[in-house]
Amino acid sequence: MIEIDNLFKAYDQQFLFKGLHLAMEKGNVVSLIGPSGSGKSTLLRCLNGLELFQRGCIAVDGQRLYGVNEQAYHKEQAALAVKNIRRQVGMVFQQFNLFPHMSVLHNITVAPMHVLGVEQAEAEAQAVSLLRKVHLEKKAQKYPGQLSGGEQQRVAIARALAMKPEAMLFDEPTSSLDPVMIEEVLQVIKDLVVEGMTTIIATHEMGFARDVSTRVIFLDKGEIVEQGSPQEMFFHPQGERTKAFLSRFMK
Repeated sequence: MIEIDNLFKAYDQQFLFKGLHLAMEKGNVVSLIGPSGSGKSTLLRCLNGLELFQRGCIAVDGQRLYGVNEQAYHKEQAALAVKNIRRQVGMVFQQFNLFPHMSVLHNITVAPMHVLGVEQAEAEAQAVSLLRKVHLEKKAQKYPGQLSGGEQQRVAIARALAMKPEAMLFDEPTSSLDPVMIEEVLQVIKDLVVEGMTTIIATHEMGFARDVSTRVIFLDKGEIVEQGSPQEMFFHPQGERTKAFLSRFMK
């Protein structure tokens, strides 16, 4: 479903990714782990068309996004591909990015109504159902400023799901939360995984990555250093860099 082929990404002519490859099938759950600055967030942003990249190709269910230095790159085609990919792939960020002047219900309905052309009554019914899924059905008329950080992040998840994506990207969704709020957000993501949602998550929550992933990828300095099943990665890592990184969490 998702394939990254020979990805090159540079900042100020310094390459972060140098020929990165990644492929995953529908229903897979991939956890990206690694130190800060390793490229986890950048990889997700490239996947969702938020970051341009220099070379390579990203394919999502047949939609192809090429690097700006590739012969196949055309600006207009790239814009259309990004639009289509964003309809297929939802993304939840570290910061919640909710509209502060809109109610929770309105935050969730605005994109389906304006982008997908869903009627208001249908959009609101779907929003209520999604709020029930994230255990916030009583917060529909509240505003973001009236919610805790964990509640805002769960609304952000519901908002992404309202576009009926085929896959979800999570960019360290618990990094800005107090410890007590982390578990409630992780539980919502676990529920999605159980339902079969194709998922890529950048996370520092090693226990979560171990429990829900079909594959764990250790990134460092833009390189896939090691990857494997949770059993392989957390209990039998091969590389010294992987062992050193995981030793901080597995004591």
